[in-house]
Amino acid sequence: MGKKLYVGGIAFHATEEDLKKIFSEIGEVESVKIITDSFSERSKGFGFVEMVTEEDAKKAIEALNGKTFMDRSIVVNEAKPQRPRENRGFGDGRGGFGQGRGGPGGRGTKPGRGRR
Repeated sequence: MGKKLYVGGIAFHATEEDLKKIFSEIGEVESVKIITDSFSERSKGFGFVEMVTEEDAKKAIEALNGKTFMDRSIVVNEAKPQRPRENRGFGDGRGGFGQGRGGPGGRGTKPGRGRR
């Protein structure tokens, strides 16, 4: 078992300090990270808490999984390693810029009809 925990169902207005406080009641917290949208910077409703020891991590799962935190039931379990992401860049042949949209300008026009 690892020391890093996944925490889901976090209230959107919760702060990393709020999360640290509730986990600190169980054991010593090494780090807290709430995941946010890169454009809006709003919480995505989940995050990660890293406990100092594996024993504290186990206790946190047992004590907090399913507990109501800020009017929401949270999910706490061991974080799984991140899977490698597929390449989502341009030119990868899967419908990037100007591809697969049915004609000039990517507007779905039928060939030969053009604009009216």
